[in-house]
Amino acid sequence: MSVSPGSPSSAENQPPTATDHLAWRRHIPALASAVAGIRQASDAWDAVSDSFCDADGWPVDEKGYEDGKVKRDAEAWRHAEVFLDHGPKVLAGVRAAARGADYVEGPISEDLRWLRGIDATLEHAGQLRREWDQIMALMDASLPGSRKLYESQAEENHNADGWHYADELAIRGPALVRAADYLADRADPEQSSRTEQARVALARSTSGLHGTLPASLPAPPVPGPPVPGRSR
Repeated sequence: MSVSPGSPSSAENQPPTATDHLAWRRHIPALASAVAGIRQASDAWDAVSDSFCDADGWPVDEKGYEDGKVKRDAEAWRHAEVFLDHGPKVLAGVRAAARGADYVEGPISEDLRWLRGIDATLEHAGQLRREWDQIMALMDASLPGSRKLYESQAEENHNADGWHYADELAIRGPALVRAADYLADRADPEQSSRTEQARVALARSTSGLHGTLPASLPAPPVPGPPVPGRSR
């Protein structure tokens, strides 16, 4: 019996085309923009956070301080969700396209090593989003007409929890974008102009306080005791 071309069994029996194999490249610009957006939200808050604190770092304008963090967390999480939508596809594509030698030496060897810790960040951030969806569903079911009374505070708590993962994606995300950009160009040099958006987005996000994006990421500092006046 013949199977129609659009049926799942027919599609499963078809070998992947070159276009499908490299489809992850289309997600690089969105991924780069998400990383840039998280960094911009962080930089904007860091630029003003001290103005809400005294010389010892303790908030003197608690409402302004909290409002600033709420805004930062909301902006960062919005971009983190974009990363969640596109990052796993790009990560899978990079790992499929990278050769063994790329991990040992070459322009992306350091970036590939930095990707070892990004899986856990993506998984935890994804779990946080799934939990949020469940909370919203429960609110709709158990609090008809009262959701707006509780949603705002719940969202603030959710975004505050998500800040850590957004910050991690801003640290490791550039390594993923650089590796993806390099491998996409190597797979098809004619497509290099399409991934130029990724380089531009990352460069723009670091043109202020951070300067230009380093060739490779430094090892993250060992976390110390929190400073009361700082958010990171």
